[in-house]
Amino acid sequence: MEKVEVLNWLFWQAGAAPFLGGGFGHFFNYAPEKLEYPINRFTMEVKRQLDLLDKELAQKPYIAGNDYTIADIAIWSWYGQLVQGNLYQGSAKFLDASSYQNLVNWAAKIANRPAVKRGMEVTYKEIK
Repeated sequence: MEKVEVLNWLFWQAGAAPFLGGGFGHFFNYAPEKLEYPINRFTMEVKRQLDLLDKELAQKPYIAGNDYTIADIAIWSWYGQLVQGNLYQGSAKFLDASSYQNLVNWAAKIANRPAVKRGMEVTYKEIK
């Protein structure tokens, strides 16, 4: 059953993250003109996603259940980084990310894993 749950969350991430990156991230951070409608539209969707993750993480320690999986890695890369203030300058405060306490705690737990710490230290230059 956990394998199915992992796959469900991976598919969720693949479908949800474009609203975060391509929608919210673009209009909040990259668009040359700050347009209120698209920022508000994508903000509401991202907050809905954050709320969903927060509620899930109130029931279990990791996204797909009791174990750390690839689903946590995929989702943390976007949503964990967002709530920790490492994605789109000022966005965590704008989204009131600290109000999603279960998600914030999960993001910190993942960020403190030794392998994640090592991975975050790798720079693009080192990957080449």
